[in-house]
Amino acid sequence: MADERKTLALVAHDGKKADMVAFAISHRDVLQRYELVATRTTGQLLREKCNLEVRQMLSGPHGGDAQIAAQVAEGKIEAVFFFVDPLTANPHDPDIQGLLRICNVHDVPLATNAATASYIISNKAL
Repeated sequence: MADERKTLALVAHDGKKADMVAFAISHRDVLQRYELVATRTTGQLLREKCNLEVRQMLSGPHGGDAQIAAQVAEGKIEAVFFFVDPLTANPHDPDIQGLLRICNVHDVPLATNAATASYIISNKAL
């Protein structure tokens, strides 16, 4: 039988990657029960710093956000934890907004900061 684990997407802007690593370390026991997908750099950090198995997409600026959005639209992702840096402009903002929009269109839980992601994980909402 195929692996029936639910999939979580983990993405973080450069200014929030340390927050994502800290979140993943503190919730490692829960996160390892899920299939994890992430954009390239975030995924690499989660592998190296947290020893988590992560399927890596392209980096965000090269289409990783769009790849994750497509998986959300296909019903393959249970929730998206996208730690957004609201103080930094991103040249690929249309892809970022597209991912956030797709999560809302498909009613997929979306955490844009560590506090919300921790709430979702700790309340076993997934």
